[in-house]
Amino acid sequence: MTRTAPSAPGRPVADADADADAERRDTGDGTWHAGVRRAIRAGFRPEPWKRGPVLAALASLLGLLLLLHARIPNRIGNAGSLVETFLPWFGLFVPVLLTGALLRRSASAVVALLLPVVAWLSLFGGLLGDKSRPGGDLTVAGHNVGADNPDPAGTARDLAASGADVLALEEITAEARDTYEKVLAKTYPHHTVRGTVGLWSKLPLSDTRPVDVKMDQGPLAATKPADVKMAYNRGLRTTVATDRGPLAVYVAHLGSVRVNPRAGLSTGQRDAGAQALGRAIAAEPNERVVLLGDLNGTMDDRAFDGITSQLRSAQETAGDGFGLSWPTAFPVARIDHILVRGVEPRSSWVLPATGSDHLPVAAGISW
Repeated sequence: MTRTAPSAPGRPVADADADADAERRDTGDGTWHAGVRRAIRAGFRPEPWKRGPVLAALASLLGLLLLLHARIPNRIGNAGSLVETFLPWFGLFVPVLLTGALLRRSASAVVALLLPVVAWLSLFGGLLGDKSRPGGDLTVAGHNVGADNPDPAGTARDLAASGADVLALEEITAEARDTYEKVLAKTYPHHTVRGTVGLWSKLPLSDTRPVDVKMDQGPLAATKPADVKMAYNRGLRTTVATDRGPLAVYVAHLGSVRVNPRAGLSTGQRDAGAQALGRAIAAEPNERVVLLGDLNGTMDDRAFDGITSQLRSAQETAGDGFGLSWPTAFPVARIDHILVRGVEPRSSWVLPATGSDHLPVAAGISW
């Protein structure tokens, strides 16, 4: 008659002794190997794969959202543009879901998380490193100086000290225009202003004209202090005379974006301006072009396809990190851009904060 172990009814004593010997071997120097064996054995059990089905489903949906964001329709509340504006931040859901998967000991959820991880890295992994290189023939900078900037003179001095050869400003009010012109005059002998945008340059300017980005004054005025006057025009084009030949420079401030709980993302004016700007750049005969501006959107947003199909982002090509520029207190998006055609970005960076709610951006370019 076969004896059974009291602690495991119905199980032979020999088997129990073998398990005890195996457990003793797993202690000491063999702890790590034992842990690996236990993990492998656990992986072949059905229980971990059955746990956490909701977590696994959420991980899969997150991966599909990252992969197929361009397929999200804009018909309802511009949902597609809204998602694309904050697309990099969806990566924060990965550690949250991973924590839940580990707590639930869900193998299926952990495996499902591979999809959003790979998708996020394919979209934004290139921005994690420093792609800047030394050198550059020209330094350009752009800044939305803010209509309600309490210290335009200080902002102008900071920008003049940045070392930029060409400086674009947006959201210049009638009250602050004289201040910017006086403070920047010594560093930049050449400048032009059209409405609320302007360009200051150490090099001569010519062939300057406004660019219609289809922005009316009403909605903008509603977001500014009552005593601040904003002009209609928000775009210009000029030619900078360099030692290497002419450079066409565009400065633009596209319409603001509003988020309404009922209507979703309101982007009509901005999108119309982006289309108009894209047409102007397409008609530009100069092969070397730089666009500086507050475009009120990220380059992941499909609204800018007409621009990004013609120009490259200096930040994505030669920047260090995401280069977030708005709002100053806690930047969540890069809506201030430097885009180029026919020249090579060597570096791109964000300048220190001024009195504006935007951070200035700069880039070094070469021929």
